[in-house]
Amino acid sequence: MFYAYILECSDGTLYAGCTTDLERRVHEHNNAKHGAHYTKIRRPVVLRHCELFLTLAEARSREAAFKRMSRTEKIRLFQ
Repeated sequence: MFYAYILECSDGTLYAGCTTDLERRVHEHNNAKHGAHYTKIRRPVVLRHCELFLTLAEARSREAAFKRMSRTEKIRLFQ
């Protein structure tokens, strides 16, 4: 299983990604020295939205769709 997700950073910005292990990845965004520089300098992050997919291709496609959305569209997903 694969997840596409949206995080909210401490500065209010939104970050989209995909992973096979959502709990581990959110932990990495908040604690790990490696990983996404964008979230590393905007900690803590909070998981706001996730969707589950059967294939990596589907999850990456949805991640790309998230990135094309406006901020308002993304916020509508988790309000």
